[in-house]
Amino acid sequence: MKKGIELKGNPLHLFKINFDMERIKTVIVGSGPAGYTAAIYAARADLKPVVYTGMEPGGQLTTTTEVDNFPGYPEGVDGPSMMVQLQQQAERFGTEVRIAHVEKVDLAKEKGGIHTLYIQGGDAVEAETIIISTGATAKYLGLPSEQKLRGGGVSACAVCDGFFYKGQDVAIVGGGDTAAEEATYLANICNKVTMLVRKGEMRASKAMQHRVTNTPNIDLRYFSEVDEVLGDAVVEGLRIRNNQNNTVEEISITGLFIAIGHKPNTDIFKGQLEMDEAGYLITKSKSTHTNLPGVFASGDVQDKEYRQAITAAGTGCMAALDAERYLQSLA
Repeated sequence: MKKGIELKGNPLHLFKINFDMERIKTVIVGSGPAGYTAAIYAARADLKPVVYTGMEPGGQLTTTTEVDNFPGYPEGVDGPSMMVQLQQQAERFGTEVRIAHVEKVDLAKEKGGIHTLYIQGGDAVEAETIIISTGATAKYLGLPSEQKLRGGGVSACAVCDGFFYKGQDVAIVGGGDTAAEEATYLANICNKVTMLVRKGEMRASKAMQHRVTNTPNIDLRYFSEVDEVLGDAVVEGLRIRNNQNNTVEEISITGLFIAIGHKPNTDIFKGQLEMDEAGYLITKSKSTHTNLPGVFASGDVQDKEYRQAITAAGTGCMAALDAERYLQSLA
């Protein structure tokens, strides 16, 4: 807990000396590919990083069965194993990994200022630099059958998992630009793509809508919602309901892709860090610098375009280098 004594002199000056709050050179909040890559680089630079894993240690990849598109794994790797290996590599260089959740932050606004992080359970630590790698959480429909089959044919990333359904029949849910882009991506490798749009029109740009409607193996269905995902261990089909006339139909598919958006995990930074309208952290130019000195952002928490493990890892590297250079500038 944060402890200390307050010293009062001039009534215009009030400050506190902390005797026992831990001071850390670099704190990394989040433990996905961005967080652990940042930890590897920070540890090798002798920044003595501490990683707070958050509520989902390893991030979204822990719910991915196979990762085939990360360089260095010619035979592929399952997501949880990959994250364990990244953690082990970070720890090899001296990273301390703490299974805990940061629930509040008090970020300094001046260069050289000390940031305070409040950990769930009551502890608090101080940090000279913070690397935010809290990621973004894919939105799902919330159906029990959908949640049961996540990793068994239900995915929120067509680019990540579409390859496994090459030549097969799949479905995608969503009507925005991301859904349209992923539907056309799937159409290039799958036999048939059934695209379910809840309303009577798509939210995607006109260009993306034309791309969907001009792709012959995309079956675009408006006013359509998923009633249930069929299958025991793997996806075998869908029960679809027309929300205008309430008719129900079942189709056979092997993969279901949910493309209804992501929510960046940035709630604890609201009011302190600059974000866009969707809540993604804004970084400066070609860097990971946020609007506050000594605070950096990497991975999906600041990237709504690519959302890949390899791009997240790349920005994790950038954040560690930016943090190292920032600390050097204070010397």
